[in-house]
Amino acid sequence: MRLSRSRIGVVVLFGAMTLTLTALAFPAVLGLDKPDGNQDRVVASTKSGPLTEADRDFVVKVRAAGLWEYPLGERVMERGTTKAMKTAGEHLVVGHAGLDAMCREIAPELGITLPNRASPQQEGFVATVDAKTGKEFDSSAVNIMRVTHGQIFPAIAKIRASTKNTLVRQLADLANDTVLDHITVLEKTGLVEYDEVTFNQTGPAKLPREKVTPPPPQPGEQVLVLKPRPDLNVNTASPTPTPSPAGS
Repeated sequence: MRLSRSRIGVVVLFGAMTLTLTALAFPAVLGLDKPDGNQDRVVASTKSGPLTEADRDFVVKVRAAGLWEYPLGERVMERGTTKAMKTAGEHLVVGHAGLDAMCREIAPELGITLPNRASPQQEGFVATVDAKTGKEFDSSAVNIMRVTHGQIFPAIAKIRASTKNTLVRQLADLANDTVLDHITVLEKTGLVEYDEVTFNQTGPAKLPREKVTPPPPQPGEQVLVLKPRPDLNVNTASPTPTPSPAGS
């Protein structure tokens, strides 16, 4: 099935499934400040079950998260000043490579167009950390990522509890394990400023949609692949909890 570029901005070929134009269209607003999509609004019928607006937005958000956290993880591996920081970087790279692989696998089956760049806000996170050195680099990286992981964690649970699509459910399962692992290794650095993180998680700044929306890919643009790193030998499932800061 071929849909006009003038209607959706990209050409999507999708076997014998029946999809609506809304499902194929790139989500209008994503990012930390966007309310969850409508889980009651079905935008496509697929072999894996109905796909809702919220399901679609979730898949794109997971993909977009990897587009900035994977390269930031590489920087942390290279520039982190402690072993715990470098370990956190390894977990970020391995975890997001795994999530990215699943997003790229299920997106064609669901008729979802994936971005190849993070949002301007997310790219700004990387630039902010990149401008720091030494311990300031460590602290900035840890606390920015601890805020963003803390924000998406409850969103994963909400999707997992409500989606009727088996592929989205599988992605939510993997995302739950991966994000919990990332939160844990970030906390093990000892650099999380819990009061500041809690404040930023619950009261994010209001930003215009162009700042929190990953740009859609250009027609014919090759899908960016986040390189798997089996050489790092990192397990991102079932992390060991960190001690409570109150008990330290």
